[in-house]
Amino acid sequence: MKTPVHRCRDVEHGRNHAGDGAGVNCLQAEQRIPISKDVITSSSASAMWFIRDACGIVCAVITWLLVLYAEFVVLFVMLLPSKSLMYSVVNGTLFNTLAFLALASHLRAMCTDPGAVPKGNATKEYIESLQLKPGQVVYKCPKCCSIKPDRAHHCSVCKRCVRKMDHHCPWVNNCVGENNQKYFVLFTMYIALISLHCLVMVVFHFLYCFEDDWTKCSSFSPPATVILLILLCFEALLFLIFTSVMFGTQVHSICTDETGIERLKGETGRWEKVPCREAMRTSFGGPFSLSWCSPFAGLSCKRVPQEHVAVPQGEIIEEDVIEIPLD
Repeated sequence: MKTPVHRCRDVEHGRNHAGDGAGVNCLQAEQRIPISKDVITSSSASAMWFIRDACGIVCAVITWLLVLYAEFVVLFVMLLPSKSLMYSVVNGTLFNTLAFLALASHLRAMCTDPGAVPKGNATKEYIESLQLKPGQVVYKCPKCCSIKPDRAHHCSVCKRCVRKMDHHCPWVNNCVGENNQKYFVLFTMYIALISLHCLVMVVFHFLYCFEDDWTKCSSFSPPATVILLILLCFEALLFLIFTSVMFGTQVHSICTDETGIERLKGETGRWEKVPCREAMRTSFGGPFSLSWCSPFAGLSCKRVPQEHVAVPQGEIIEEDVIEIPLD
């Protein structure tokens, strides 16, 4: 029996010789009822998720190194040499708390399944097991040979179809989708907050050093202190602008019930949009509470047994659009 990868290649080869007839069928199928995303579940909702992409891994490591650099400058250049104990304790506690939440949000956004559709399940036997209603349409992704639920898109980096995919972010080495959008929003929010906090502290430290002797306001030499502060100021300003824009666009996407890729492809208006409050509750896991700001909400140390859903074996279907016949 051929493997799913070989069957996918055969399907792609067949589609290249299909002609214009398949395109007409796809256009006619667009007007029919698509399969709901609730019918097809994620393939690894409770399993460990990590994308082995070299560019994404490098970007994720750089993100952590930049936060650690800010931690070093804040502690050893600005706070520890300060004469005011209260100033050091308050700002040190605030900065470290925000930095910890930012890195925790980054880790959860990177290691959470964004909503990947089971791969290679576009078989006749599996479609029959779904017990779909007459008139519904099943769409097959020709790249990963999976059945695409409504509002799912294929990611070329993850090599999977992802439900409500917004975009693939190399800084978190993952797609931003239905299951991890909350953690990405928290990551951008906390990075913006610590960047703003760094800028404020750098300004105050410069003013303090100008009024006092430069040799007493830092444990480093004056030239080294100036270079470290300027680099931190540049980093904080750059990430403040970038993450603030990303935070705003993500919140806007949630409130309008429209992902970035849907807006880019002009796919708006093809589904019934939910109100902003309901969309926020769905994305952040319940009514408004402090758990919205926590990347640890819903995280349990108990080992939950995974539910293995048996996918019927069979040959991958060749058609990209299949309509369930009416009675």
